[in-house]
Amino acid sequence: MDVRKTYKLFVNGEFVRSESGRAYRPDGSVNVPRGSRKDLRDAVRAARTAFPAWAARTAMNRGQILYRAAEMLDSRGAQFIGLLGGGAKARREVDQAVETLVWYAGWTDKLPQIAGTVNPVAGPYFNFTLPEPTGVVGIVAPGEPALAGMVRRLAAALCGGNVVVALAPESRPLPALTLAEVFATSDFPAGVVNVLSGQRRELLPWLAAHMDVNAIDVAGCTLDEVKAAEAAAADNVKRVIKVTADEASPYLITAFMEMKTVWHPIGM
Repeated sequence: MDVRKTYKLFVNGEFVRSESGRAYRPDGSVNVPRGSRKDLRDAVRAARTAFPAWAARTAMNRGQILYRAAEMLDSRGAQFIGLLGGGAKARREVDQAVETLVWYAGWTDKLPQIAGTVNPVAGPYFNFTLPEPTGVVGIVAPGEPALAGMVRRLAAALCGGNVVVALAPESRPLPALTLAEVFATSDFPAGVVNVLSGQRRELLPWLAAHMDVNAIDVAGCTLDEVKAAEAAAADNVKRVIKVTADEASPYLITAFMEMKTVWHPIGM
């Protein structure tokens, strides 16, 4: 007898049913939880609570955790290949997702050297520009590729010390929800990664307008959704990230970062 899997939201390090008890069937057979505004608020609250400790971790430690996620994803490769439809294309996508996690794990301790700089100034001072995490990042994951696209956006944000509330692709949520199981067993502290499924028209406006979300990545949005997100984000000066990248890129990391300028007297 086959026991059908129950998919759940991933919020604050726990797998939970939607507060509303609703579900939908994107493929006509599997029940997927339909997250509500309450679920979204819970996820943002968990991310905000987790942010200070995650940002304060050493870059090496964040890299180790991302690398652990790559190990766990690789160990479950056969499962993800099946979720993606099987065959060589699915296998390549899983390999790409694993490689992406490893690649971003290696970037965690290189960001200050690459993105930062020492600025020339006329005076007895040092002037440094240093990258800092933006904070709570909302991510609207692209539907294609369902796994690699999600990993690419998540890893870039987490690499720099941000925390994430991600909306799984509405039409293909299963790889994203299963990816949450990988993060749950990869030493990520509770609240650093939160994954919700549901209808974008219901969740996206609240994610874009939430006062405790510092940036929103609209990689998976349509043009009309991007415009609506920009309008909602404008009310609280939220950054809207529209950087597109088909491959892992340091520019995607810096899109999720703020640049801080520090002055320091020479000789002290």
